[in-house]
Amino acid sequence: MSKKVLIVGGVAGGASAAARLRRLDEHAEIIMFEKGPYISFANCGLPYYIGGSIAERERLLVQTPQGMNDRFRIDVRTHSEVISVDPHQRTVQVRSAERGLYEESYDELILSPGARPVVPDLPGSDHPLIYTVRNIPDIDRIKEKVTAGGGRSAIVIGGGFIGVEMAENLKEAGLNVTLIEGNAQLLAPFDPELAATLAQEMQHKGVNLLFSQRVQGFRSTDRGIGVELGGERLLTADLVILAIGVTPDTAFLQSSGIQLGARGHIAVNEALETNLPHVYAVGDAIEVRDYVHGGKAAIPLAGPANKQGRIVADRIAGLDSVYKGTMGTSVIKIFDMTGASTGSSEKTLKRLGIDYRSIIVHPSSHASYYPGASAIVLKLLFTPEGKVLGAQAVGCEGVEKRIDDIAVTIHFGGHVSDLAELELSYAPPFSSAKDPVNMVGYAAENIVAGRVQSFTYDQLDARIPENSVLLDVRSDLEHRGGHIPGSISIPVDELRGRLNELDPAKEIWVYCQVGFRGYTASQILRQHGYDVRNLSGGYKTYRQAQFAPADFAGVDSGETNDEGQSGDEGQSEKANDNSPLAPLQETAPTPLVPAANQPLTVDHELDARGLSCPGPLMQVKKSMDKIEHGQTLRVQASDPGFYEDIKAWAKMNGSDLLKLERLSGGAIEAVLSKKAAEQRSSLSSAVTPTAAAEDPASTMVVFSGDLDKAIASFIIANGAAASGRKVTMFFTFWGLNVIRKPERQSVVKSKMGRMFDLMLPRSSRKLGLSRMNMMGMGAKMIRGLMKSNNVDSLESLIQSAADQGVELVACQMSMDLMGIQREELMDAVKIGGVGYYLGQASQANHNLFV
Repeated sequence: MSKKVLIVGGVAGGASAAARLRRLDEHAEIIMFEKGPYISFANCGLPYYIGGSIAERERLLVQTPQGMNDRFRIDVRTHSEVISVDPHQRTVQVRSAERGLYEESYDELILSPGARPVVPDLPGSDHPLIYTVRNIPDIDRIKEKVTAGGGRSAIVIGGGFIGVEMAENLKEAGLNVTLIEGNAQLLAPFDPELAATLAQEMQHKGVNLLFSQRVQGFRSTDRGIGVELGGERLLTADLVILAIGVTPDTAFLQSSGIQLGARGHIAVNEALETNLPHVYAVGDAIEVRDYVHGGKAAIPLAGPANKQGRIVADRIAGLDSVYKGTMGTSVIKIFDMTGASTGSSEKTLKRLGIDYRSIIVHPSSHASYYPGASAIVLKLLFTPEGKVLGAQAVGCEGVEKRIDDIAVTIHFGGHVSDLAELELSYAPPFSSAKDPVNMVGYAAENIVAGRVQSFTYDQLDARIPENSVLLDVRSDLEHRGGHIPGSISIPVDELRGRLNELDPAKEIWVYCQVGFRGYTASQILRQHGYDVRNLSGGYKTYRQAQFAPADFAGVDSGETNDEGQSGDEGQSEKANDNSPLAPLQETAPTPLVPAANQPLTVDHELDARGLSCPGPLMQVKKSMDKIEHGQTLRVQASDPGFYEDIKAWAKMNGSDLLKLERLSGGAIEAVLSKKAAEQRSSLSSAVTPTAAAEDPASTMVVFSGDLDKAIASFIIANGAAASGRKVTMFFTFWGLNVIRKPERQSVVKSKMGRMFDLMLPRSSRKLGLSRMNMMGMGAKMIRGLMKSNNVDSLESLIQSAADQGVELVACQMSMDLMGIQREELMDAVKIGGVGYYLGQASQANHNLFV
């Protein structure tokens, strides 16, 4: 005997159940009720139709009523709302646009009513310019408003997934957008330090952000709709998107006897059965098991809803399928960035009182020497014993696949050692030999094994300065450029020789830029008897966590006073009183782009992606030297520092920077125009009126023969030369070894010269490190790191310097004392004395000694 199965609601859960059940049971009578006109549509794709990524509305329609009937012989009844359930009579009552009010009996009932947007009970919440995003008709109304020219500005209320996606796509559609969030961060599933990175991306792309703000009400204004905030602040826009959350659409079940949770979700067991026989429930309206901890959870995601629909169909067809719970694995696109998460967040673990550990790493998306690599921030949460509890990641590329790897590990009850051991696919364009998942596994293993203690940025307030030392082990230059207040600086390479500066009776709280040097320092200190801990994620995470969105003067210049008036007077008054516009301009500078009426023409292209500093600038200098004045050069680079470097370079060289912006994937694009020589000269005089008529110059004395110092000197020299400076490098005493030829030359030497020849390194390839040389192993390690990070070798830097016209001068007096002859030096080297060097230095506006 065939079964009669009623399904209340379509979309993900209901439509999946219907299709699966038909494949399992050709003879079942299946009726689906949908109170709207569409039974299966891509609700996750709705925002992208607004932004234009999905150009054709029909692509949102996954399946139609006619299609379901033709293929699956399912009786689909749209515009039919189920308004009550009688489990004793096994009937439902339906209000239909076509049939009126009637009852339908069932053998099995599947509830998939979904969730509806929360509309707060506030004054003016029924305003016609307030929109919600749930279905196709909702998005049709928004699309019509935007495309009909009635929308220049929008306010999005709510910083969850839908709110963020709508803010992005309204911005992509050309609107001025403000997002208001009642909490102190976006996207609750992410912990604050990762959510801050995503918020920063939104602000950089021009979305105004307001956090920790509560909406008080809505009202009509002459500019459209006003949103009232605390402090009598009123923001105005052409439309408002309400996205503060969803609530299960289960009011019609109140008198049915079906058990509901505290927030109205339908309670089900692992078979997705309700407390009443022959009644199942799936999708956003149900309360499920938290897969990680076993508690109750409600997670409105399409993936779980589809799986649940399939499982219910299995149960009705006699298969023993069960739903084991939800981890909440999710991903979101925010302009050029991606955020993804799985399992528990740190906030959740704290709320549940679960003991845990965490680690943050900052790996590259793929091999750093392959062009286009970008940074990933990856956070892992695990028990003290190492069981994986959750993970989050943000970045421009490769984020979701790392979270998916960790989601699989959690599903099978995995340990951090499993992450370290995973064999994952590798090729330079896609990953590194040590994948980011492996790297976070290694770091977590060290914590579980007790090889390192860590602390997090938010624990700094708990540090007692009298009992501890906050130690920055980055370079002195990095420390001077910005550091955690109260820290002292001892670079990791100097740490062993400066242990006497640290009190062994105090805790040592170590940090570096991303955590790796801090780990090395903590190992050194631990093995010398210090009580030490390392900052997870380093200074980079600490700085990111300090992000706060810049305030702004209004939406579409539409912030008004109590009388509803707006204008320049109010804004100029703010500007004289620490205007909130200033921090917005500092934190989120407007990308330099050509005016709309001035089309940008490009004559030459340069791809400098994958090159590390100063490589991109050197390539720019070479390319600009080759082109004619008035011509333009477009350059793309992946080095993050290039964004600021190219601005300084253009200013120093008198070039016009016509365009500068960050592209998708983390690349930076600049377009420069070359001025005529007389224009550059005029500009140089105007900028530096006290400078001599000659071009700016730099001189450098290279006294050291250490590999690391030689590398530093040539990086500086190349950068200076690429910036248009005349550079003279004067090599004396041990520095002469840097410019020696690697091949032994047939020259006659004195006895003392032969002794020096035996003792001194022959050429740059034989130089040792100033510290941690380790019988040559240190130099090999440095060269290996340079190669893996796509930094030019010392030999390449020397050649680049020569190619750029850097003057390499060997000190004749030092050569005589050390028995080095002209034939032993590189061909590009000239011989000079102190007088020549002093003459060059007198014309330079800065001089260095290395």
